[in-house]
Amino acid sequence: MKINGITDVFFDLDHTLWDFDKNSALTFEKIFKLNNIELELDDFLSHYKPINLKYWKLYREEKIEKEALRFNRLNDAFLAANHKVEDDLILKISDDYIKYLTTFNNVFQDTFHILDYLKLNYNLHIITNGFDEIQHKKLTKSNINHYFKTVTNSEMVGVKKPNPKIFNYALTMANTEIDKSVMIGDSLEADVLGATNIGMQAIFFDVHNTDLDIGIKQVNNLISLKKYL
Repeated sequence: MKINGITDVFFDLDHTLWDFDKNSALTFEKIFKLNNIELELDDFLSHYKPINLKYWKLYREEKIEKEALRFNRLNDAFLAANHKVEDDLILKISDDYIKYLTTFNNVFQDTFHILDYLKLNYNLHIITNGFDEIQHKKLTKSNINHYFKTVTNSEMVGVKKPNPKIFNYALTMANTEIDKSVMIGDSLEADVLGATNIGMQAIFFDVHNTDLDIGIKQVNNLISLKKYL
């Protein structure tokens, strides 16, 4: 069951170590109060979450720019919730979201345990598509930055996962090789298939325990990584 020959472990950040959904919900709760948005938060989030995923997919595929993602995901969510918000307020909410997101830094259960365990035998790294201006804050404020030897961000490379260039860039930064590395992430497309497409091993982190038909290594909690590493 163990993966042999691995020296370097690459993690995604959001939805894998850093609990994006929980921190995002707390952020929206705060900025709704600051901006006097009279809308039930759970109702808004029920629309926002799938819309956000849709726009992140477009962003990964280089079909929209960052500014369009940040504006349209909010605008579409408010429209879906039948709550009219003027453009200038959406822009302010977008800025407030980036400003306050890293004031909440919940990580997934057993994050520190598994990182302490892995660092004894592996070099640890991050590969993330998140915005550069906040990803390092997330790592620092959640107190996990010291575990990682390198952090590769899509804005540094100019492409996003699953583009092979970002994986090759990260491997070069880490001074390691494909057959000595494994990628762990929550996105089947960006993390798992992105890695396996260049011949790199991958582990799918999926808290929903999705039933996959293909032979992909999969865990639904971080402690279960011990059976592979």
